Amino acid sequence: MDSKSIARAAIAVALFVTTINMGGCASCSRFTKSVGSDVNGGMDRTVTLYDYSGNEIRSWTGKIDLADTADEVWFDLDGKRVNVNGGIVVVEEN
Repeated sequence: MDSKSIARAAIAVALFVTTINMGGCASCSRFTKSVGSDVNGGMDRTVTLYDYSGNEIRSWTGKIDLADTADEVWFDLDGKRVNVNGGIVVVEEN
Protein backbone atom coordinates (compact mmCIF):
# COMPACT_ATOMS: atom_id res chain seq x y z
CA MET A 1 0.00 0.00 0.00
CA ASP A 2 1.52 3.33 -1.03
CA SER A 3 1.55 6.49 1.11
CA LYS A 4 -1.36 8.09 -0.79
CA SER A 5 -3.56 5.06 -0.14
CA ILE A 6 -2.63 5.07 3.54
CA ALA A 7 -3.40 8.79 3.79
CA ARG A 8 -6.77 8.31 2.08
CA ALA A 9 -7.64 5.42 4.39
CA ALA A 10 -6.67 7.46 7.46
CA ILE A 11 -8.82 10.39 6.31
CA ALA A 12 -11.75 8.05 5.63
CA VAL A 13 -11.49 6.52 9.10
CA ALA A 14 -11.21 9.97 10.72
CA LEU A 15 -14.30 11.19 8.85
CA PHE A 16 -16.22 8.03 9.75
CA VAL A 17 -15.35 8.33 13.45
CA THR A 18 -16.16 12.04 13.46
CA THR A 19 -19.51 11.43 11.77
CA ILE A 20 -20.41 8.67 14.22
CA ASN A 21 -19.30 10.76 17.20
CA MET A 22 -21.48 13.65 16.07
CA GLY A 23 -24.46 11.30 16.19
CA GLY A 24 -24.40 11.60 19.96
CA CYS A 25 -24.93 7.92 20.71
CA ALA A 26 -23.27 6.69 23.89
CA SER A 27 -21.67 3.64 22.29
CA CYS A 28 -20.14 5.85 19.59
CA SER A 29 -18.67 8.16 22.22
CA ARG A 30 -17.22 5.17 24.10
CA PHE A 31 -15.71 3.82 20.88
CA THR A 32 -14.12 7.18 20.09
CA LYS A 33 -12.74 7.46 23.63
CA SER A 34 -11.33 3.91 23.42
CA VAL A 35 -9.57 4.64 20.14
CA GLY A 36 -8.16 7.87 21.60
CA SER A 37 -6.92 5.99 24.65
CA ASP A 38 -5.21 3.39 22.46
CA VAL A 39 -3.55 6.01 20.27
CA ASN A 40 -2.43 8.24 23.15
CA GLY A 41 -1.14 5.49 25.44
CA GLY A 42 -3.99 5.62 27.92
CA MET A 43 -6.17 8.01 29.87
CA ASP A 44 -5.78 9.69 33.24
CA ARG A 45 -7.28 7.02 35.50
CA THR A 46 -7.25 5.65 39.01
CA VAL A 47 -7.21 1.86 39.33
CA THR A 48 -8.06 0.51 42.78
CA LEU A 49 -7.71 -3.13 43.81
CA TYR A 50 -9.94 -4.48 46.58
CA ASP A 51 -9.98 -7.89 48.26
CA TYR A 52 -13.21 -9.89 48.21
CA SER A 53 -14.21 -8.41 51.58
CA GLY A 54 -14.12 -4.88 50.16
CA ASN A 55 -10.83 -3.80 51.76
CA GLU A 56 -8.57 -1.69 49.57
CA ILE A 57 -5.29 -3.43 48.78
CA ARG A 58 -3.63 -0.91 46.46
CA SER A 59 -4.36 2.01 44.17
CA TRP A 60 -2.58 3.40 41.08
CA THR A 61 -3.12 6.78 39.40
CA GLY A 62 -1.73 8.01 36.10
CA LYS A 63 -1.99 7.69 32.35
CA ILE A 64 -3.19 4.09 32.11
CA ASP A 65 -4.29 1.95 29.17
CA LEU A 66 -5.91 -1.22 30.50
CA ALA A 67 -6.14 -4.68 29.01
CA ASP A 68 -8.00 -7.58 30.55
CA THR A 69 -9.20 -11.13 30.29
CA ALA A 70 -11.73 -12.95 32.44
CA ASP A 71 -8.96 -13.79 34.93
CA GLU A 72 -6.54 -10.86 34.78
CA VAL A 73 -6.13 -7.10 34.36
CA TRP A 74 -2.84 -5.56 33.30
CA PHE A 75 -1.46 -2.13 32.46
CA ASP A 76 1.80 -0.23 32.20
CA LEU A 77 2.45 2.72 34.51
CA ASP A 78 5.69 4.70 34.68
CA GLY A 79 7.43 2.10 32.54
CA LYS A 80 6.45 -0.83 34.76
CA ARG A 81 3.93 -3.57 34.02
CA VAL A 82 1.24 -4.21 36.63
CA ASN A 83 -0.61 -7.55 36.50
CA VAL A 84 -3.61 -8.10 38.74
CA ASN A 85 -4.87 -11.67 39.19
CA GLY A 86 -7.94 -11.87 41.40
CA GLY A 87 -9.57 -9.32 43.64
CA ILE A 88 -12.00 -6.63 42.57
CA VAL A 89 -10.62 -3.99 40.23
CA VAL A 90 -12.36 -0.60 40.01
CA VAL A 91 -11.24 1.80 37.27
CA GLU A 92 -12.23 5.46 37.37
CA GLU A 93 -11.48 8.16 34.84
CA ASN A 94 -10.03 11.25 36.53
